[in-house]
Amino acid sequence: MRRKISILGATGSVGKSTLDLIERNSDRFEVVAVTAATSAEGLANIARRMDAKLAVLADESRLEQLQALLAGTGCRAAAGEAALIDAALADAEIVIAAIVGCAGLRPVMAAVEAGTTVALANKEALVTAGQLMTRAAQTSGATLLPIDSEHNAIFQCLAGSRAEDVSRIILTASGGPFRTALPETIAGATPEQACAHPNWSMGAKISVDSATMMNKGLELIEARYLFGLPSERIDVLIHPQSVVHSLVEFVDGSVLAQLGSPDMRIPIAFALAWPKRIATPAQRLDLAAISRLDFETPDLSRFPALRLAREALEAGGAAPIVLNAANEVAVAGFLGNRLRFPEIAEFVERTLDSADFPAPQTIDEVLEIDRATRSLIESLMTEDCH
Repeated sequence: MRRKISILGATGSVGKSTLDLIERNSDRFEVVAVTAATSAEGLANIARRMDAKLAVLADESRLEQLQALLAGTGCRAAAGEAALIDAALADAEIVIAAIVGCAGLRPVMAAVEAGTTVALANKEALVTAGQLMTRAAQTSGATLLPIDSEHNAIFQCLAGSRAEDVSRIILTASGGPFRTALPETIAGATPEQACAHPNWSMGAKISVDSATMMNKGLELIEARYLFGLPSERIDVLIHPQSVVHSLVEFVDGSVLAQLGSPDMRIPIAFALAWPKRIATPAQRLDLAAISRLDFETPDLSRFPALRLAREALEAGGAAPIVLNAANEVAVAGFLGNRLRFPEIAEFVERTLDSADFPAPQTIDEVLEIDRATRSLIESLMTEDCH
């Protein structure tokens, strides 16, 4: 029997890579539900192509358009948050969680509470609600499979190992476009320069996160909840070639690393087929051609966002939610030419210093802290402009 897949965020880069793999392995997988934020036409094309049973838009104003595009197909069209939750609860063995931002929190939590295998591609689920998500997974028996290349690498390296045998985990980071840039270059960086990632093809927001290394800071927080290790046992190394995706050090001194070309289809394929493997069209590594692998310790004066993320992780409570929300607003401000590049981290730090929220006990409380943080940083940015 084919494994049934629900894809939350089917029109994004992770969704498209997932669809590519499923089409290459149509004898092993079938898509039962797909979702998107606003693109009715894009979602309808995917639903038709994959013969999905349910297609859901987050934007309710586009429902009629989606219904018209899917008329006569046998695929039910729906919209809104309740419908997104329906997609997460569809008759699927694996839910691919690739909705960007906190919009995916309730659908992902619904899948976790239902005991489904959830392949996590969005950082927000564990960054903002890590304790709630992992507690729900323990209760329901759900499996959380990381799709982020770094966490997926650690998951692979840990296979068959006991937690007590792990000394530390090491996340690798490319260092982004400003790894060796002069301070004056970083100070005057444009959105175009910040988005020019040397190795990966990504959207604007995550490209800027790579340039500030906030992406690695968010991954620190994710790793804490995925692997149950404290901050002091999670390290970061800059590795500009992006060949070693992460490493695990064991108590006997052994270090295991997962290597691969920078192609998201590799970790997605691992999640789709787990605990087995399937072939991918990813380019094979030629280590002789690469010839060298370099590593260096991150410079926290160059990348203050990484320091802020670790401080938020260690503070716990609402701090990771504040970090994530403030960063999203600050990055949008930079991309919209409201902030200079160094001000991204500066405003995130000011927001963390100004915020005082209790630790959330529910997803609703997580979302309220997220909303209040966005309002807070907007007010700080507006005051600064005046």
